[in-house]
Amino acid sequence: MDRYARWNALLELLTDSGRVTVEEAAERLDVSQATIRRDFDQLAQQQMITRTRGGAVANGVSYDLPLRYKSAKHSAEKQRIGEAAARLVAPGTVVGLNGGTTVTEVARALAVRPDLNAGGEGSQLTVVTNALNIANELLVRSRMKIVVAGGVVRPQSFEVVGPLGGALLREVTLDIVLLGVDALDVELGAASHHEGEAAMNSLMVARAKRVVVIADSSKLGGHAFARICPITQVETLVTDSGASSSVVAAFREAGVEVICA
Repeated sequence: MDRYARWNALLELLTDSGRVTVEEAAERLDVSQATIRRDFDQLAQQQMITRTRGGAVANGVSYDLPLRYKSAKHSAEKQRIGEAAARLVAPGTVVGLNGGTTVTEVARALAVRPDLNAGGEGSQLTVVTNALNIANELLVRSRMKIVVAGGVVRPQSFEVVGPLGGALLREVTLDIVLLGVDALDVELGAASHHEGEAAMNSLMVARAKRVVVIADSSKLGGHAFARICPITQVETLVTDSGASSSVVAAFREAGVEVICA
C-alpha cells in the first residue's frame, strides 16, 4: 500500500470513528507503528487531522475532506457510472459538468471517446464546468473546448463557487448537464453538503435542456444540507447495480429514467 493509499485509509478510519490509536491503525493497515506515526505527523502538518498522545482525531467530517484525499470508495461502480453517463453525450453538444469523484470518471470517459475528439466540423464538444480538476482532466487528454466558471475555489472539491461563476452560467445554454450530487431523494430532490456548490449546480440545472444526475447507490435516498433542485427537474439518473429495486422503482414512479451501470 503506497503512502497516499494509506492516507486515504487513515482518513476513512478517522471519519468512521472520530479517533484512532497508532496501534489500531497499524493493525488495520498491516504496517508498522513507525509508519503510522509518520503518516499521522504528515497529515497533521497539512491540518487534515489533529495529533493526540498515541494516536489522532479527525478535524472534520468525511464530506469535507479534500477530494485528492478521499478514498476510492465504490471506485469500480463509479467508473461504470462514468462510462454509462458519457454515452449519453452526443458530438457537437454543450455539456455541463460539476465536480466530485464520480463526475471525474465521466470526464475521463468523455476524454477517450474518439467521436468527441475527431476534430471534424460540428463534432467538437464544448464542456462548461466549475471544477478545476475536471477542466484539467479534459485539457490534457482531449481536443474539446473547455469553459471554466470563475470565482472562489473550494480546496475540498476543486469547485469554483460565488457570484463571478454564476454570472457566466447565466449567459450560457447547456444541452445536457451531468451532475454529481451528495444525495438524491424522491421527496427531497438533489442536494449538496455545501451551499455554494449547490447554488452553482442549481444554475447549471436551470441552464440545461436535459438534467442527468450521476450518483452511486450509496447516495440514493439520503439527504444533504443544501438543495440543488427538485426531483421534477431530473430527467435521468445514472447509478450502479447496487441500487435496490425498491429505490429504483420509486425514482421511476417519480418520472425519472434510471440507468443502472
